Amino acid sequence: MAVALPLQTVGSSAETMGLPQVLVVGTKEAPPFAMKDQSGKWTGISIDLWNRVSNQLGLQYRFEETDTVQSLIDGLNEGRYDVAVAAITVTAERERKVDFTTPYFHTGTGVAVQSDRIASWLPVFHSITSYSFLQAIGALLGLALLAGVLIWLFERRSNEGFGGGMIRGLSSGVFWSANAMTQRADASVIPMTLAGRVVAVIWMVVSVIAIAVFTAGITSTLTTKRLHGMVNSAADLSSVRVGVVQGTATEEALMGMRIRYKTVISPQKGFDALKNGSIDALVYDRPILAWMIRRGGLTADLSEVTFEPQDYAIALRRDSPLRKRINVVLLDTQETDSWKEVLFRYLGRTMN
Repeated sequence: MAVALPLQTVGSSAETMGLPQVLVVGTKEAPPFAMKDQSGKWTGISIDLWNRVSNQLGLQYRFEETDTVQSLIDGLNEGRYDVAVAAITVTAERERKVDFTTPYFHTGTGVAVQSDRIASWLPVFHSITSYSFLQAIGALLGLALLAGVLIWLFERRSNEGFGGGMIRGLSSGVFWSANAMTQRADASVIPMTLAGRVVAVIWMVVSVIAIAVFTAGITSTLTTKRLHGMVNSAADLSSVRVGVVQGTATEEALMGMRIRYKTVISPQKGFDALKNGSIDALVYDRPILAWMIRRGGLTADLSEVTFEPQDYAIALRRDSPLRKRINVVLLDTQETDSWKEVLFRYLGRTMN
């Protein structure tokens, strides 16, 4: 249920600004910013804000619904709408076609992932077969090989355990260094020379540190992957199947990041695709994803990843006389406790 915002003195009417007596306000469902109940009444953060603006300026209007943000932009550009109110992100491409008010909500792009913990073992498998994991294993084996070769060079003439020809001696040296690295060195085969013992001591100390660092790093990585899924940074999106709502600013952002994606016609269809496994991550405006997961009882988790900062604003026709007047109301509203109450009612927080 929306929170009523206090009204101030009514300003100029539409007639005095050269506008239609009844404005056509385009909108689309984008919970919790624009929502329509069963009776057809519109509510939400953006709708409540527009109600304040219209009352403040003495404007009469009617809502006209459409399906996408792009339809709202096109409708303004073609003269079908006078104003567009929803969760409309300000972008350079849209600014070329329409005018925007000052932003009233600052957010970013979020990532929804599967909450099925069985499916979340898949990123663990991806981690242990990743290039970085293989690099770490290769580094440890390389150190063990180097230590084994040095031991063999110093011990081959004075220690039977490392003698018997190059192949046998080298294999004995590498096997000894590998055992020493795992703290399972055979006490019957030990370095005899001073140089060999120095190498052995250094290798034992280095290997303990290397194993500790490797173990801590891989444990942390696998635990994170197991608990939070495949996407723990924006860079992870390049290695998973990404879904995005078509015609949104998020789609433009993914194209700029050169991340391949599959489009869906709505956030709900995106969650359906996430549930049936046709995508691994749904990328969309973070507050909308959070709202849908929390209120819709969806089997998905919201990743901690946030990227591509976004600003929501009211969209207007080019050179609209409403722009400056609306900006004054928006700036005034954002300083009031009533605006914080609206955000708290819909989002559970008092500021954006």
